[in-house]
Amino acid sequence: MILKPPISKETVRSLKLGDSVYITGKIYTLRDEAHKKALEEGLPEDINLKREIIFHCGPIIKENQLIAAGPTTSSRMNDMECKFIKKYDIAGIIGKGGMDRDVLKCMEKNGTVYLSMTGGCALLPIKSTKLVKGYWKELGMPEAIWILECNNFGPLTVSMVNGKTLYRF
Repeated sequence: MILKPPISKETVRSLKLGDSVYITGKIYTLRDEAHKKALEEGLPEDINLKREIIFHCGPIIKENQLIAAGPTTSSRMNDMECKFIKKYDIAGIIGKGGMDRDVLKCMEKNGTVYLSMTGGCALLPIKSTKLVKGYWKELGMPEAIWILECNNFGPLTVSMVNGKTLYRF
């Protein structure tokens, strides 16, 4: 299945655990520091994450070219993710390792899906992804927000949706 952001709650709720999906459209990289800054100060004016997909990723960028983009461990954002989901109404999160029960409950209430990407595959997305723009570069390359334009980015596995998870707590 190909998901094209923005993604409705109805589409998210139609997904099943174990589904394989691809993303065509924009995704936004956000790690720890970008989450903190967005919650404290808000997002840059021209970024609207309503029903969009964020990627827990610290990409490697060189001369405005995307070199590598692999997932980071999502549980690092557990303490901020519920607030982030509520504040920005995001449709999906791409990462590795899953998130905790509290985040799962927030995701169910909001109609948000967690999409797992295999770690160690940072070169895989390069063929289907181009760098659009970066924000908050003062946070450092891995912590900045990067907008990526994707064409069949994946495969990704639906691993947290509708109050269910493939992970054990």
